[in-house]
Amino acid sequence: MEETAFMGVYCRRWGIPLIDGGTVRLPRLVGEGRAMDLILTGRRVDAEEALRIGLCEYVVPEGGARAKAEALAQDIARFPQSCMRADRRSVMAQHGLPLRDALRQEWRGSKDEVTKGVEGATRFASGKGRGGDFRDV
Repeated sequence: MEETAFMGVYCRRWGIPLIDGGTVRLPRLVGEGRAMDLILTGRRVDAEEALRIGLCEYVVPEGGARAKAEALAQDIARFPQSCMRADRRSVMAQHGLPLRDALRQEWRGSKDEVTKGVEGATRFASGKGRGGDFRDV
């Protein structure tokens, strides 16, 4: 796969500060130390480094982004959507909360889904999905 530039804080060269949330979101994604390096140096981050440090989840060949996104969307759409939404809400709402409060919030937002999950757990107990098999979920 050809190495291409993924991103960089290129505004650094011109004395333009990050005013698009970069000083807030980047440390949350990759950690403060890595974010500080990227922000202060303005250096180029290629796709492989972006993947390694958690700045992206996948690296695909040029022209393959849409196909990958559609495949992910199809995979996600197969799962029970109310459960997926509860988990997503919990992830998004936990920022800034102490661990105990975040765990309580997770339970409050998901406890109704647990009863719905009994059917899925019964299918698993009967042998479905063993070994990470995602067919017929």
